Amino acid sequence: MKLGLGLQLKLKQTLAPQLIQSLKMLQMPILKLEQTLRHELVTNPLLEEVEDVDDSPAEETETEETEVKEDEGVDWDEYLFEEDEGYKVREQKESHEDGLEGLATRQENLYDHLSEQLSFLKLSDEDHLIGEYIIGNINPDGYLSISVAEMAAELSVEESRIDAVLKMIQRFDPTGVGSRTLRESLLLQLRERGQENTFAYRLVDEHLVELEKKSTLQLSKIMKVPFDKIQKAVEIIKSLSPTPTYGRFDTAAMPVVPDLIVERYGDEFVVFHNDRNIPRLRINTNYKDLIKKNNKSSKDTRDYIKQKLEQARWLLNSINQRRSTMIRVMESIIEEQLEFFNKGSAYLKPLIMEDIAKKLDMNVATISRVSNGKYVQTPLGVYEIKYFFNSGISRDNGEDMSKRSVKQHIEEIIKKENPEKPYSDQEIYRMLNEEGIKLARRTVTKYREELKIKPARFRKRVN
Repeated sequence: MKLGLGLQLKLKQTLAPQLIQSLKMLQMPILKLEQTLRHELVTNPLLEEVEDVDDSPAEETETEETEVKEDEGVDWDEYLFEEDEGYKVREQKESHEDGLEGLATRQENLYDHLSEQLSFLKLSDEDHLIGEYIIGNINPDGYLSISVAEMAAELSVEESRIDAVLKMIQRFDPTGVGSRTLRESLLLQLRERGQENTFAYRLVDEHLVELEKKSTLQLSKIMKVPFDKIQKAVEIIKSLSPTPTYGRFDTAAMPVVPDLIVERYGDEFVVFHNDRNIPRLRINTNYKDLIKKNNKSSKDTRDYIKQKLEQARWLLNSINQRRSTMIRVMESIIEEQLEFFNKGSAYLKPLIMEDIAKKLDMNVATISRVSNGKYVQTPLGVYEIKYFFNSGISRDNGEDMSKRSVKQHIEEIIKKENPEKPYSDQEIYRMLNEEGIKLARRTVTKYREELKIKPARFRKRVN
């Protein structure tokens, strides 16, 4: 006799608000963090700002712990933050404050621009969180810096759900934002112009590689299409933007306010979080009487306070985790790039994010969030944290040359070229090899694209 079971096991994937908040905090630059915390102070009564940094933490903590034992309705001790665990500020030296004066001010912010458009969509709370997470992973050029698979893995949701929200964001202004490749960006731009069924669209979709390498005449022969048809399509493609944000959200107008500060003390380098303008937060214990069992306040009031208490707890945990993660990553970078900090930029050695991730037992995506769009002030100047990451290229003399140096070299070669007869990727490849820099020709193409430099045929100037 067989027993039929009518039960069906279903896996429902939900996003943990703590995880989303932690990831959002980590990818925020420091100015955005300050804005977010001040907004939370206004909207959450369970948070308060500590104005006097010189309070005596020992006495306060002892008093609060005594009061906690009297509570019956909630384990308040679970939400109590000791002074060394809370979000504190560090006293800045005058030299640092002077050094940060005169920084450029932001004219327009891509993150806020996209977030505002996201707020107009009628999404579920979880899909809205996914949207914010995606936007936080879009780099200043407008390209998505992380794969759908990686996002799905980090958020523990299906890839199809991430992809659905991403497709909505890819319809935002500027056109092409959220693209993962140049091809996808160009196709989105053509689609926006209503040219999805044109020959130009087909040319980008099916022959982008040939488009970069072949002349118009060669393409005409290969595709067996009239020359003038190819030429018109190429002109349309040349009018498209190489990056979604080209001419918008100028990075030169963005403030370079460092998240971290590295100071030298003797032979050691010490990393600090740049907290001088960040509000110092703690749990407001004045509300705890309202959630005692014998309190006469309504159930709705008690539930509201408990909810805000939990949100405050998540926020403080996320801030502390952000600070700890960023400092740990920067300390590891210093260990790996010690010669740079001691001797200067000429001693920057090849280093990849996977190295730091393995060393700290972290996800590579976490290292990426710490590095992108955030700056560190060092005794040698202010650098974007991702500056310290670059792969190595072997030279004939046995030395390793950083990827960044090779890209700068390619850029210099192109700057000095004859605009009427620009160098092809093959010619640049040959020139680099003659100088003992060994890399594949396709790598030259890849580096040129990363530099946002168009192929030779699109750089050519005709008098």
